[in-house]
Amino acid sequence: MPSEDPGWDDSKQLARAILHDRAARRKWIARMLMAPVLMLVVGLWGIPDWLGESLLRFGLWWGGCAVATAVVMLFALYDALAAIREERDKFR
Repeated sequence: MPSEDPGWDDSKQLARAILHDRAARRKWIARMLMAPVLMLVVGLWGIPDWLGESLLRFGLWWGGCAVATAVVMLFALYDALAAIREERDKFR
């Protein structure tokens, strides 16, 4: 059954290409790691007074930082498991 959205198929092919190439995965992890690091730097030294004015802002900012960190950690875990699988498959 053909897909109704060709953009979705393109996105799936791009994701598959990235996830199957170890070097590409690691480049994406490094790029993705910049988001929580920048959020941490900005939150600690750029806008701490602004974040301290509202509990909602504080929670959203640091919650977003936690979510971004969790995404990077999950992607790194996927990379580690994929690397183990790739190395194991070399010896079979």
